[in-house]
Amino acid sequence: MKLMRLQRPNLWNWNNTPQLSHLRDEISRLFEEPFGLLERQADFFNGWSPNLDLYEDKENLVARVELPGLKKEEIEVWLEAGALHVSGERKFEQKDDQAATHRLERFYGRFHRTVALPKPVDAEKIKAAYEDGVLTVTLPKTEEAKPRQIAVTGN
Repeated sequence: MKLMRLQRPNLWNWNNTPQLSHLRDEISRLFEEPFGLLERQADFFNGWSPNLDLYEDKENLVARVELPGLKKEEIEVWLEAGALHVSGERKFEQKDDQAATHRLERFYGRFHRTVALPKPVDAEKIKAAYEDGVLTVTLPKTEEAKPRQIAVTGN
């Protein structure tokens, strides 16, 4: 038996973000294509997950959720146990029962997104605004969570 030492390729300067994103898209496509029409018609597959961004500045955490086609009355937002929850439902609107459907790519049905917040927030000051299909939730950080400048003393 001959032992060989494993030599790993030098990947020091490799930016893997585009490759990983492409791999994720390809895996998603493989699982979605065989179920194309079934996914939109069966209750088992009814559900979707809107895109959500969470970012932070000195004063706030800000969540932005893409919810095109919904009315603000169809969106629920709440804070529970250090997590932001957003849920609602996009209803399927078929205009003509006699029309043949050739392609359905938009998602319909109930959705629920939960994102853990990295910092404590002041629940009494949270604001949510919905404009042009994007929900923006502004979550002011507590005073303890805000960055503080520390003076350096000595010679």
